[in-house]
Amino acid sequence: MATVTGKLKHLPAPDPLGPNPDPWADFREIEVLGLEWTQHYKHSLGKYSRFFLELENRRFFATRCPKCQKVWTPPRPVCPDDLTITGWVELSGRGQVVSFSVLHYAPAMLSFLKTPYVLAYVKMEGADTLFAHLLQNFGDLSQIRHGMPVRVVYNNGPVDHPIMLMAFEPADS
Repeated sequence: MATVTGKLKHLPAPDPLGPNPDPWADFREIEVLGLEWTQHYKHSLGKYSRFFLELENRRFFATRCPKCQKVWTPPRPVCPDDLTITGWVELSGRGQVVSFSVLHYAPAMLSFLKTPYVLAYVKMEGADTLFAHLLQNFGDLSQIRHGMPVRVVYNNGPVDHPIMLMAFEPADS
């Protein structure tokens, strides 16, 4: 559905200093429309599908390279270091905060979040990389610290994206 948001606006000629007649003069009055556009589409999670399927089963998975033995989270189908196809491995869902950011504004897709909210970079037990995600149930912001033990907690659906099926929270809560 289109809604008219402006009517017959006049745009100036491109070169107001020049004496040349404007060949576009008859096209300078325009009508401005505001359009609301909703698009529904299906998106395959491809090689990452198992990670999200396991989140639905309340299990946290990563990938391990059989050559260098590095464990990647978020999972990677191919090891970035040696280009070997990785395999799936379940992790405990526990880790430690390495870094975090306190955000006071939520983007449109996260507008349901209460601000401020916390994005934590977590070193999962058994993984060689960091996993960034929401930290919840942390109490006061001053209690969040480097090295704080956290665990994965699982949310009940429905969610807009399966990554929202999980979050981190302090391990002692």
